[in-house]
Parts: sequence; structure tokens; C-alpha cells
Amino acid sequence: MGPNAYAATCPTRLVLDRIADKWAVLVLGLLLDGPVRFNQLRRTIEGVSQKMLSQTLKSLERDDLVTRKAIATVPVTVEYSITSLGKTLAVTVDSLRIWAEAHMESVQDAQQRYDARKAAGL
Repeated sequence: MGPNAYAATCPTRLVLDRIADKWAVLVLGLLLDGPVRFNQLRRTIEGVSQKMLSQTLKSLERDDLVTRKAIATVPVTVEYSITSLGKTLAVTVDSLRIWAEAHMESVQDAQQRYDARKAAGL
């Protein structure tokens, strides 16, 4: 019997957690264009803290989705690259970002209509 993501103990859920993480999705999308230094990732992904970005990158590295390369400079420069496995995921999850950008206004309009109905007691 194969994996069953609907079962509470299925390891597939660990992978789905990674896919559902907004920071991971954004990092993977940026790395599709080539290696990126840590500080550039932090500047490009507005709203991510240094701690959260570091945790996200460590998790992605542990899952073999990205690789970390330390460059001997003063101070040390660190850049991240996407792995072959990471590319297979990034292509899939980047379509979620594209969908969100394309449908953002429709979702916001729907939220406003919903909130208006709830405020009116409907």
C-alpha cells in the first residue's frame, strides 16, 4: 500500500507542510533564476525576518531542495541554489504564486462581499 496523505501518520504530510509554507514557496521561486545570496533573498522577500528566512533555508536544505555555499569573503558570503529535486517542486509551487497574483483582486472582492453580508446579518 502506498502513501496516504489523508492518514495522520503519513510522512507525505511533512512534504505538504513544506509546500504550504509561503516563505518556502517564495524562496524556491526566486532560486529558479539562479543562485541568490542570503541578504538578497532577505531584501527581495519583503516581510520575512532574518530568523524565519534562516529557518526556511535550513529546512529546504535538509529536504535537499536547496544547497548552501559559503564563500570565503570578509564577512563570509552565503548563497543558495536550487537542487534538481527542488526544481521539480519549484515549478509546481510557483504556479500557486502566479495563480495568487492573477486572482488576487477576485479573492479580495469576494472577501469584501462576504464581510458586508456578515456585517448586515445575512
